[in-house]
Amino acid sequence: MKLKTRVFELRNAKYANLSELAEAMGITSSQIYRVRLGKRSINHKFIIGAVKAFPGYKLDDLFYVVPEGERKESSLSLMSSRPDKVIKLREAGLS
Repeated sequence: MKLKTRVFELRNAKYANLSELAEAMGITSSQIYRVRLGKRSINHKFIIGAVKAFPGYKLDDLFYVVPEGERKESSLSLMSSRPDKVIKLREAGLS
C-alpha cells in the first residue's frame, strides 16, 4: 500500500504556487517538489504540514491509499474514474 495526497490539487484554490504551499506546511520547497514527482514518500512531517495548510479538511480529504503496483494517475481522476481503488485511511488503519 502506498500513501498518496490530494494537496497538489487542493492548493490551486488557496496557494499561488508550490513554494507558498511548502511554507504554509513548514517544509522545504525541494521536499514538496520531490513528493510531487514521486522521488520522496510522504512522511509524518508532510502529513502534519498538510493538516496545518488545509485546516478545514480531514485526513481522508488530504490523503488516500493505493495498492503498490497502481498506475500513476492524478488523485482526482482516480477518485472519479476508479472509486473502487481508493481506500479510506480509516479502513487501512492509518487514521
